[in-house]
Amino acid sequence: MIEAKHRAALEALLRDRVAFDVPLSRHTSLRIGGPADALATPADRDELGRLLALCAELGLPTRVLGAGFNVLVSDAGLSGVVLRLKKLRRIERVADDAIAVEAGASHATITNYCIDAGLSGLEFGAGIPGTLGGWLAMNAGIGVRELKDVVRSVTWMSARGELEAPVARADLDFRYRALAGLPPGAVLVGAELSVTPSDRATVKAEIDRLLAHRTRTQPTDIPSCGSVFRNPPGDFAGRLIEAAGLKGTREGGAEISTVHANFIVNRGGATAADVLALVARAREAVREATGVELETEVQLLGREAAEHGGASR
Repeated sequence: MIEAKHRAALEALLRDRVAFDVPLSRHTSLRIGGPADALATPADRDELGRLLALCAELGLPTRVLGAGFNVLVSDAGLSGVVLRLKKLRRIERVADDAIAVEAGASHATITNYCIDAGLSGLEFGAGIPGTLGGWLAMNAGIGVRELKDVVRSVTWMSARGELEAPVARADLDFRYRALAGLPPGAVLVGAELSVTPSDRATVKAEIDRLLAHRTRTQPTDIPSCGSVFRNPPGDFAGRLIEAAGLKGTREGGAEISTVHANFIVNRGGATAADVLALVARAREAVREATGVELETEVQLLGREAAEHGGASR
């Protein structure tokens, strides 16, 4: 709960761009999550910096939610100020072979920009929902191609709202489904990405192919959070869960997808507790069958996270 005087300070800065006690189920791809003390949508980078500075001054914790993919929010919600950067979505061509993208730009915005401009190199992102900020934080990728392969530099703000100098790719610590090494509380605000001039038809054809593949192989027509577990070395989490006979297993309103076993879907009325019960069941079954300890790729946010080992990144 945010004190009245702190609410007033947030409202004075953001006006109608901040709301209180907002159910996060409205803002996550799983349609699950209790209330955020405050949900803030800064208008631009300058306002984001002022907001972070204010939160640091008031002692309010902050967390970026992005588009709400790859997260499972506690049924009890999140304390502090949850940041949504959806207004930071500018894309700019900065060289023949590079674009600058703000963290709130969606996968659809980025891929459509590349189609319109005839730029190749980012087509793989068409199969990955979310925003650039989320892609960076998890080093998103498909197959052998990850975001680290196209990043030239990353721009970020400190927890006190100071815009830092861009960090070159060579100085970034990208890992499997993670970007490590930035200070606690750092907020990703954008990146410069490598592209290759091409023609629109070629870029669009590849994007269409990847989107069609995703539709065939993943449960895209029902709320999910994306991949639940990281793939263990040399294997696939979905294959291991399916081999354990758990496809279609339900807990409350949550189900291990019948399309892809590394997805948990919300069949209606699912809670975070339902999802976590399936996470625990899948881990136990795979451990007993193979000895493999599955690690979560989805970020577990809130009180239940501590009870289940926290987020994996």
